[in-house]
Amino acid sequence: MLVNKNPSKVEQHQNLSTSFPRKRTAFAGLQTRTPQVARSVSAMDGASLSSVLGVVRTKSLGSGSPLRGVRNDEKTLVGKRMTILVACLLALTAAAANADTPPQISPANMAEAGMVDIRSLIPDIAENIHYAGSDNFTGAPVPGYKAAKCFLLKPAAEALARVEHALRKQHARLKIWDCYRPARAVAAFVRWAHDLSDTSTKAEHYPNVDKSKLLGEYIAPVSGHSRGATVDLTMMQCDTHGRHCKPLDMGTHFDMFDPLAHTDSPDATAAQHANRERLLHAMAAQGFENYAAEWWHYTFTMHPQPTTLYDVPVH
Repeated sequence: MLVNKNPSKVEQHQNLSTSFPRKRTAFAGLQTRTPQVARSVSAMDGASLSSVLGVVRTKSLGSGSPLRGVRNDEKTLVGKRMTILVACLLALTAAAANADTPPQISPANMAEAGMVDIRSLIPDIAENIHYAGSDNFTGAPVPGYKAAKCFLLKPAAEALARVEHALRKQHARLKIWDCYRPARAVAAFVRWAHDLSDTSTKAEHYPNVDKSKLLGEYIAPVSGHSRGATVDLTMMQCDTHGRHCKPLDMGTHFDMFDPLAHTDSPDATAAQHANRERLLHAMAAQGFENYAAEWWHYTFTMHPQPTTLYDVPVH
């Protein structure tokens, strides 16, 4: 899901997460997005950026530069790297500035938004849409979920179908927990987080975190799920006939607000890391990128990346 999933639902402006820099994990060179750097960049104002650019100019061109005496070809290489660094800083600062602009919610319905039910592509894909029932961190059905269905923008749905087909050749399958999430559901998460008197799900979902710390650190007011290209899921291993599928041990259940849920958590066992890596590779092969704070959270990379939020109920 994404309640501020840096630790979890953070999507901390998660898709903002679409503009977050990437964190390299221990998983065979694959990359995941992390919100920490984005928070640091958002704190960078014009003056500090100018300071950085000044340092870059001094280091590369100044009379006291350590590049003195270095071959011209080496200077050219350093210059190119500095240019790339500056471009990245400018892009990140622009993204942080845009993050301050209130997101717009589209009145479009599912068809107008271009979303499709994943079961229109894979009729027997496994689903357990937690927010349509009471088995979730709020302890109650979530507003906006009138049916236990998975809707995604068509390109994301087609990519997810390719992941499922590839896994079935390995006698494995996906199990979906959440897909498109109405904006009203995200608002309900925020209201729940403000109600500090309700701790009925603490033991299962945030045993090591005080509920007062969830808002902002784990639950954010905007979720990438509301854009229709993000999915929460796990992987199952089946028998040689593709039946009797059982979920792989990933170390935590869905929506566990805890560092153990971080994809590369050092507290996960070797077997759990191997299972997370297997899911990571399967999803990355079709263009999905993991959210580093939640091993189950993936966003399909599109060009351009969708920015519109939707609030049409799942029905």
